[in-house]
Amino acid sequence: MISTQDLSRLPAIGELKRLTQSLAMLDAIIQPAWDLRCHAFDRAWADGAQLAWMRNGGGDEWFCGFGEAGALLKGFDHESKMSPWRSHPPTVWPGVIDNVPVALRHFLDNPDFSLDDTTFCIWREVSDATWQRGAMEVPPGDDPDGSAYLLQMLDGRPETYLNWSEEYYERKLDLSAVQWIYRHNPLTLDIARAINAEIDPADLREDAESIGYPVD
Repeated sequence: MISTQDLSRLPAIGELKRLTQSLAMLDAIIQPAWDLRCHAFDRAWADGAQLAWMRNGGGDEWFCGFGEAGALLKGFDHESKMSPWRSHPPTVWPGVIDNVPVALRHFLDNPDFSLDDTTFCIWREVSDATWQRGAMEVPPGDDPDGSAYLLQMLDGRPETYLNWSEEYYERKLDLSAVQWIYRHNPLTLDIARAINAEIDPADLREDAESIGYPVD
């Protein structure tokens, strides 16, 4: 299971970027209403940077910025013992962001990352062989910062999304169509309609353009 205690299964930067684009594309096909989606991706978020994010509607979220220097992902589990809201004023748990490299700190300075809502933070510069996190003491428990709970969708398995979507969107999906999107194959109308028969092609193309997902 992916967590800040074991980041070995988290995909490398390029693979993670494609995966988060695929998640955003799947959500866009299933749910036409943008504000009701869980996953999203903005390929034109900032100058030279792109942003993926997840909001589950229950107060939990993660944001991942991609840029020339690498990637940074920060998350927030509102029930975590490490929540900044344990104190007044809100204070990020010691060590969570202290060692973020200078080349990636600009992500944390962006208001979209909302540091007051941070229970974990990980990063990877393009020269790094693995994902990194800060050195810190954490409270006892299996998942003290909520990272195992929030990062489970990033395991790269289409079946994980399939099982999650049945609960979140309350609908069954065609596994082969989900696998197609996970492989980052160019989107076709047939694939999209195998997921949502009522999808509007015009909306689909607009979403794919915003996400940066390839379209046939």
